[in-house]
Amino acid sequence: LPIMVKLMGRHSGFVACNAALASTDVDLVLIPEVPMQLEGEQGVFRYVERVLDRQGHAVIVVAEGAAQDLVSDGTGADKSGNSKLGDVGVFLRDRITKHFKQEARDVTLKYIDPSYAIRSVPASPSDSVYCWNMARNAVHAAMAGNTEMLIGRWHGRFVHVPMPLATRSRKQVDPGDDVWTSVIEATGQPRQFV
Repeated sequence: LPIMVKLMGRHSGFVACNAALASTDVDLVLIPEVPMQLEGEQGVFRYVERVLDRQGHAVIVVAEGAAQDLVSDGTGADKSGNSKLGDVGVFLRDRITKHFKQEARDVTLKYIDPSYAIRSVPASPSDSVYCWNMARNAVHAAMAGNTEMLIGRWHGRFVHVPMPLATRSRKQVDPGDDVWTSVIEATGQPRQFV
């Protein structure tokens, strides 16, 4: 029984990686930073088959921006100007189901997209205090005449971060760095599917 969970992560797989590391039950993590192929001996399908053969179940975590080269036509943008993404969760659900049907293997894939449920969780007391501190510091910054900045937390203190500094680059998972290496070690999956 494979289970697939689609998590937030349009351009980076930090949420998927950290969820997998926190869970310890995840067998496969797919993120936008690591290209993949589905078919072939080194593809995602064969890996899932091997996991199912070994333990009878597989937990797959996929970031919403993964495999866009396979899913999306790359055209169009939303109202915010972000490129429209294809739905990788539905795409993979259908392709994995089709693959196992062609292999004459009876597999029922369970698919979960908890994004709205995650976003609607009530704030914890520490979340509320953190937000109160952010708001208080934002008001103080505005009263001091500071513009084009945001409030951040650095070494336990709230600081003013200039917008150009905060937006100078997109933070992404480096496939050669500790986060991805930890995921590889925890899941046992190959570094990449090519």
